[in-house]
Order: sequence, then structure tokens, then C-alpha cells
Amino acid sequence: MINTILGSKGKNSQTYVEGSRIAVTKVTAGPCVVTQIKRMDKDGYWAIQLGFGSRKVKNTSKSLQGHLKIALKDNTLPRNLKEVRTTEEPTVKVGDVVNASDIFNAGDVISVSAISKGKGYAGVIKKHGFHGGPKTHGQSDRERSPGSIGQTTTPGRVYRGKRMAGRMGSEQVTIKNLHIISVNKETNEIEISGQIPGTIGSLVTVNKLKAGSLEDLTKEVVAQVVEGEGESSSAPEGASEGQGKPEEVKTEEVKA
Repeated sequence: MINTILGSKGKNSQTYVEGSRIAVTKVTAGPCVVTQIKRMDKDGYWAIQLGFGSRKVKNTSKSLQGHLKIALKDNTLPRNLKEVRTTEEPTVKVGDVVNASDIFNAGDVISVSAISKGKGYAGVIKKHGFHGGPKTHGQSDRERSPGSIGQTTTPGRVYRGKRMAGRMGSEQVTIKNLHIISVNKETNEIEISGQIPGTIGSLVTVNKLKAGSLEDLTKEVVAQVVEGEGESSSAPEGASEGQGKPEEVKTEEVKA
């Protein structure tokens, strides 16, 4: 059974589930076409190769044109290919189309993988959360310095993996335990609770972890709200009942 689909990240928005406001990310998941089946006797494992997106045939190499000829449609071929492992022989065949509604239902627990946003060259404070040096005592120009990076004569070198300044972001990131809020069968658009890595339009991989319900998500939201209220300070004396409560937000969509 296929539990993974490819998609394109959309805009951030929000919705209401049983009176609780939930931040969501819209993803166009599929349709994906099955371009190849990896078999145990030939390849040593079971897997399905999925194709997503579209690009013109003239922009595709001859070798890929031959490999993807079964997926040729309107003079276009899939832009992205990804292999999905399975534990047994797949029931789908080459050329079959996989939609989001074939895999996901509202409330399912999922994980999302994508390439995170690139931040460029970053210092240790931005990249690793260092506190920096003292602001006084003659160090007015060393506030964001990493400080000492080595030891004394022993070992006389910098250990491998030392956290230092360097390129930040643009790496594979996986966010687990998100929930499917809704699935649109007509447009293949799904709403995922919370934020996911990547930029708008970037390729994302959505993997189903287990079946669930939206009740589990609302319980998590209520628990977070109760915990936040316990940490907040009490209202000043003399304040009337209901005073100081935040107003209900009416905005339905937040642009990324």
C-alpha cells in the first residue's frame, strides 16, 4: 500500500476545528503517476517510483524521455521523480495515477520532508544560538564572536564537528506528527496543521504515519492553551470580568 505522495508547498492560512483556531499550510499533493516498479527478484527490494509536476518534452533528456514515455501527456513529462519503498509487492502498475484522497483522510498523522529555506552564510549566534561575548571590559567589537575554538597543547587541534559560522539552511528537513486537516478530492489540495519546511512552490514529500482524528489535534491545542494560561500573570485588581481578554481574530488567510 502506498503511504507517500509528492506535492508542492502552497500558502499559509488558518482554519477552525471545533472552535479552536489552527494554523495550516496548503499543499497541492499529486496527482502522481507511477513511472517504475522496483521488484525483489530483480532489484533486491520493493519500491514504487512516483512522478510529479510537469515540464516540456524538449527540456527532458532522451534517456528520461524513454523512461517516462508511459507518463507522456499533452507533450509534457513529470518534472520530479522519487522512489518510495514498500514492504510487499505493490498493487499499482506503471502508468497508474495516485491522488491525495487515495492515501489521506482528515485527522491522519503525517510527516513532511523538504529542502529548507537557504539562509546564506551565518554566524554562530544566528546559526547555533550562541550568546556571544561580554558587551563591556574592552570587548566592544566582539559581541558576536564565537570565542575560543580549541584547547591547549592537548589535543592541539580543533575537534571535528565544532559548531562554527558557515552556510545555514538549504538542507533536508523532516517535520513529524503533523495532522491532515482536510482533503479536497477535486483539486488534490490538502491542509496540514502547522508549518512545513521549504519555500512556496518547492517540492515536498508527505508520508502517512498512522490514521488519526481531528479530536486528537484539538486536545493538543487545548492543552497548549491551558499551559500558557497557567504561566501568564493574573489580571490586576479591580479589573472587571472579561477585561483584558484578547479579541477574536477575524482574518481567515495569512499570506506567506
